[in-house]
Order: sequence, then C-alpha cells, then structure tokens
Amino acid sequence: MAYIDFAARHDELSTLAPRHDPLPVETPATQLSALEWSVVAIARNDRLSSLRQPSRISVAMGGLFGSRHNPRLADSKLEALRRMAVLSWHHGYTVPSSALTAFTDAGYTMAQYETLLGSIASARVARKPQA
Repeated sequence: MAYIDFAARHDELSTLAPRHDPLPVETPATQLSALEWSVVAIARNDRLSSLRQPSRISVAMGGLFGSRHNPRLADSKLEALRRMAVLSWHHGYTVPSSALTAFTDAGYTMAQYETLLGSIASARVARKPQA
C-alpha cells in the first residue's frame, strides 16, 4: 500500500498560488454631519411655500415694506438637504421623484436619504399626541 502525504502537497501548492488581497468595498455614506442635522432641525419649522421661488410682486413688496426672512441657504448642497427635509417633514415618505433626483444630484446618497427619513419619521411619531 502506498502513502501519499497530502499535507506537504497542500503547503507546496499554497506557496505557488498567487495571493489576492480582497478589494476594498466602498460603503455608501449613511451619516449626516452635525451641520447637516442642524439644517434638518431648522427645516422642521419651514413652510412648503419656502420651496417656491418668490414672485416679482413678493420681491417688490419686500423691498417696499422691508424684506422678510429668506430661509434659502447659500450652499447649494445644504439647500438641497433643506428642501428634502421640508418635504419630508410635511409629506413623510411621499416626496416627488424630481426632489429625490435633485437631492442625489447634490451629492447625497440614497442611504443618507433613508437615514434622514427614518429620523424625521421617528420625530413625527413622537410629536403626535397620544390618545
């Protein structure tokens, strides 16, 4: 009967085989920064009308009687977040697809959108009076 040393053969093959390190997997960002969370908190009190472009008459009346507070943000990425947060505070999960496209075009991920909606949904539930 013959004897085959499989352990030695395995060690020999493992040294010949090329080693492949696993490729780093990029995980999408799911968190928002403290500044972004403060934008979401401020957007809680904004009206849906803050999303519309002010009309010429509104601008003229503001110039005549003193300008009102402008809730729009100078940073376009934060403004996209504010707009999505305002829609989410008022409508929950039913936001227009164009708003979602603008949100992702601004540089946010769908994972961040889900984090945002989860936070807003839990705050909306906590805000409702219990029967």
